Amino acid sequence: MADTFTQIYIQIVFAVQNRNAQIHRDWEEELFKYITGIVQNKGQKMLAINGTSNHIHFFIGMKPTCCLSDLVREVKKSSDAMVKGKGFTSKKFKWQEGFGAFSYSHSQLGNVIHYIENQKEHHRKKTFEEEYLAFLKAFEIEFRDEYLFQWFDD
Repeated sequence: MADTFTQIYIQIVFAVQNRNAQIHRDWEEELFKYITGIVQNKGQKMLAINGTSNHIHFFIGMKPTCCLSDLVREVKKSSDAMVKGKGFTSKKFKWQEGFGAFSYSHSQLGNVIHYIENQKEHHRKKTFEEEYLAFLKAFEIEFRDEYLFQWFDD
């Protein structure tokens, strides 16, 4: 019997909405583990996850049956509830609307994983806004400024 064989690798990026309720280093690891669990429970493979106080990146091996928008919606909704439920911040924590998703070939896995693992060092030289706009340009994605994230740089 024939089967379906795929290699689909996607990097997802999204941002925190409220500048006063950002991701703190003392609880980010628990957040990243929680998000990893959501991704794995949805049958996808987490390859890397990291971020800074104002945004996160995660990189997955995605099955063709996965609806990316549904996955990201569930990650945001559930992780938002987890942050609130654990009382990680006294401010109103919420993810901004929308996300970026960028696809890669198998030959790029190592580079993308390394990039995500080194987010904090990377952002000492480049803001989130500069990084995100560079992704949109490199992937030749048309966009309108009014539909981009609100930029809260460290």
